[in-house]
Amino acid sequence: MRMRALYFAIFLLSSLNVFADSKLISVHAQEVTQLDIFDEVEALGTLQARENVNLTTTITERLVKINFKDNQAVSKGDILVEMEASEEKALLKEEQAKNTEANLQVARLRKLVKANASAQRILDEKIRDLHTSNARIKALQARINERQIIAPFDGVVGIRNISVGALVEPGTLITTLDDIREMKLDFSVPEIFLKTLKKGVEVLASTDAYPSRTFTGKVVSVDSRVDSETRSVMARAVLDNADKTLKAGMLIKVQLKKNPRKSIVIKEEALITRGQKHFVYILESPDTRQKTGTASLKEVKIGRRQEGTVEISNGLVVGQLIITHGSLKIHPNTTVQYKIKQS
Repeated sequence: MRMRALYFAIFLLSSLNVFADSKLISVHAQEVTQLDIFDEVEALGTLQARENVNLTTTITERLVKINFKDNQAVSKGDILVEMEASEEKALLKEEQAKNTEANLQVARLRKLVKANASAQRILDEKIRDLHTSNARIKALQARINERQIIAPFDGVVGIRNISVGALVEPGTLITTLDDIREMKLDFSVPEIFLKTLKKGVEVLASTDAYPSRTFTGKVVSVDSRVDSETRSVMARAVLDNADKTLKAGMLIKVQLKKNPRKSIVIKEEALITRGQKHFVYILESPDTRQKTGTASLKEVKIGRRQEGTVEISNGLVVGQLIITHGSLKIHPNTTVQYKIKQS
């Protein structure tokens, strides 16, 4: 009778073990790897075109021709606007005719002087008259040029503010011209980050106008002074704008990359905080075929946090398996069934 009771107890115990094995706690695990990360410095900045100018005139004259349309791409040297210059052009033709005659007289007199058939004094007077004529032609050409607005560089014109027939005066805004193939981004950061602001440092830029896009650029210059009132320093970055998406005057959010490094980064939900200390569950001696292992609590040192992730500066090594989901259901030395969680 006793032997029968003993066999029954052994059978019951083995059945309980089988039942326990079939009820292993399921968790998600992830292999520890290193990633390229960096610290971020955030700031706000304002965009301006690489080259920009307000096109105005220096004289008072009537507008006779407009050679551009709103938002048109123009090239350096293109005549954008012409003002009344008929009088100057007529005077120029008259002076050019006189200049041609003066050149002929000088050439004829040179031959006569060489043949001792004319006085050198007469030749000198004609040469002086020729130089005077050349100066008048330059002056008239300058007056005509004053009555033309010429594109000083390649770019895109803005909205025109005048019409043909209007009388324009000095300071009248005709239009704007911007070279927006690249954009200058001016921003300020606290002086404590001055060490970060170096020429060539990469920046990430975003704007509410295009929330799904990130624009990249590099710092090209840093101001030589720190503002004594705000304790901040101005910097300038250049952003590529080949598709002409960005516009001058836009408010831009700036992120500066500093202290680039390779480091271990894990999901924040894998981190267990107890007081001032931080821990993660690692899988000891994992059975990769059966997908089982023993959960062991490991203290770690953390670095920066960002968007659901946390940097581990000490305590983990590459290749270890850590539990990312399900840690609340277990305790140290628990045998678990794990499933690899893709990052």
